[in-house]
Amino acid sequence: MVTIPQDLIDLYRNAPLMELGAMADAVRREKHPEQVVTYIVDRNINYTNVCVADCGFCAFYRRPKHAEGWTLSYEQIGAKIDEVKALGGVQILIQGGHNPYIPFEWYLDLLRYIKQYHPIHVHGFSPSEVDFWAELYRMDARDVVRELMKAGLDSIPGGGGEILVQRVRDLVARKKAGADRWLEIMEMAHEEGLRTSCTMMYGIGETLEERIEHLLRLKAVQARTKGFTAFICWPLQPENTPTMSHMPKTDAVEYLRTTAFARVVLDNIPNLQSSWVTMGMKVGQAALHFGCNDFGSLMLEENVVSAANTTYRTSIEEMERLIREAGFTPARRRQDYSIIADTVGGTVPGRSPRATSPAAAAADA
Repeated sequence: MVTIPQDLIDLYRNAPLMELGAMADAVRREKHPEQVVTYIVDRNINYTNVCVADCGFCAFYRRPKHAEGWTLSYEQIGAKIDEVKALGGVQILIQGGHNPYIPFEWYLDLLRYIKQYHPIHVHGFSPSEVDFWAELYRMDARDVVRELMKAGLDSIPGGGGEILVQRVRDLVARKKAGADRWLEIMEMAHEEGLRTSCTMMYGIGETLEERIEHLLRLKAVQARTKGFTAFICWPLQPENTPTMSHMPKTDAVEYLRTTAFARVVLDNIPNLQSSWVTMGMKVGQAALHFGCNDFGSLMLEENVVSAANTTYRTSIEEMERLIREAGFTPARRRQDYSIIADTVGGTVPGRSPRATSPAAAAADA
């Protein structure tokens, strides 16, 4: 049980939005004084939509034997990689459902296939997938991580985190790795030398105190391992979900408040990513003045959020334009947030940056 300091509760509830945004912006400026906002060109590849986790918030998955269930072939995955590499992509994010019919060797052979025929950074397989495989294949989770690394896994995404408080997970994802287990596998991955991102999906029935507990638990792991490269948060997208379609969508103000609050609390995690994928481009742009130093991914493909009828698309040109208009210099990055040579200032000709205040950015949202 994490003790929640009253001053954090008061800060979230009572701080004016612009004041909280200024606090978060100060943290960002301290960590990233160069005023560069990064983005990555990658692709989110879901290798299967078959899943037995039955998460109440997921509109993407299909149960085993469902007529709409599928698993991609290696060749299909390879073709997707070639498409993103042709656009200058440097990474794939690969995740799937908890499919009980895929043998563990399939994943290892997939990684070997990618590295041999379509070499690219593989950011893949969330802690909940690792936990599912450890149980299904009767392996120690650390051995699962080690085998994946030997086959070619480069880093692990923060998927499946939702809210890292067991009461909430029991309500919305009780078949998936519990809060303690998710954190344990992340820490284990860090100990094995993998860097990972971390996330929070809010608006799923948690209290404010539970939202803060989630952040403090991430902060505690980071204090021990320094293995988290970035934090990303977004609200529940309730449309078409099995049990949560009645839940209200949270608004842009709550997203900006939550993002800014996270930047203030998670002062030991170096990067904060804007979630334009769920919030839209203008709100994503505003988030750059509420603590975010990264504009996320071009995301050539995205399936899970889209299944909930939330579909935003963009181009490299638009991403770089929005970053410039917010008053920052765009640059492409890799998964570890190192900047790709000759991309500072953008890869697309555009006008010079102009200053935009947090208040103006919020008004645009």
